[in-house]
Amino acid sequence: VMVVESGGDLVQPGGSLRLSCAASGFNIVDYATGWFRQAPGKEREGVSCITSTRGNTWYADSVKGRFTISRDNAKNTVFLQMNSLKPEDAAIYYCAVDYTCPVVATVTNWGQGTQVTVSS
Repeated sequence: VMVVESGGDLVQPGGSLRLSCAASGFNIVDYATGWFRQAPGKEREGVSCITSTRGNTWYADSVKGRFTISRDNAKNTVFLQMNSLKPEDAAIYYCAVDYTCPVVATVTNWGQGTQVTVSS
């Protein structure tokens, strides 16, 4: 089971980015996929999740209304569309999969992540 994050970049406050979580070796639709982030000096936190079969979604309060998680089964990829970005959204973003929405404590294999920088 392997996922690779990409799409991070430097963006101005108020800007947008779309992150990708690409799966290889398995069908990402068969698992729940979660997005997490970790800013310097802070603990890693859950940002969003999409469940496997029904595609139900969850968002942290801090990103509700600004971030949208989605899945493209043909591309075997989960996306995180981030709009109205704030400086406090700057972090390394990670994705992880599990049978139910993963939480930080249960993820044992983290990828490299993708850096999001929000600055003018």
